[in-house]
Amino acid sequence: MKYYDPDGTRYGVPTYPFRLAPLGLATRRQLRARGLRPGGQDIAAQLMWSTRRRGVRVAYLYRVDLAAPVRPMTAARWRAHEAMMRARRTCPDCRVTRPYVIPTSLGCCPECADTPALAA
Repeated sequence: MKYYDPDGTRYGVPTYPFRLAPLGLATRRQLRARGLRPGGQDIAAQLMWSTRRRGVRVAYLYRVDLAAPVRPMTAARWRAHEAMMRARRTCPDCRVTRPYVIPTSLGCCPECADTPALAA
């Protein structure tokens, strides 16, 4: 197998092909789905696979037994999150807070982007 290196001699870290990771290891997303986070531990292994579009892909694996529980959202964190989202919904030109996130491709709300600039 192309990416099978359980000793880590070729890649420096134990490496497994896509979908062949041993039990007890999980990616960040898999940990999050279980209500866990890596908790400061180092990478235990990696998955590698090839795609036509993006070339070689890598996903890091962490030990599930060393994972820590996800920190709960406190009131202060919720306030910070709401302030961040409010800033993303506020148009920098008209200063109106929209019910959607302002597209970064436009840099302002679609209403301001459609308004022709006033000639000076």
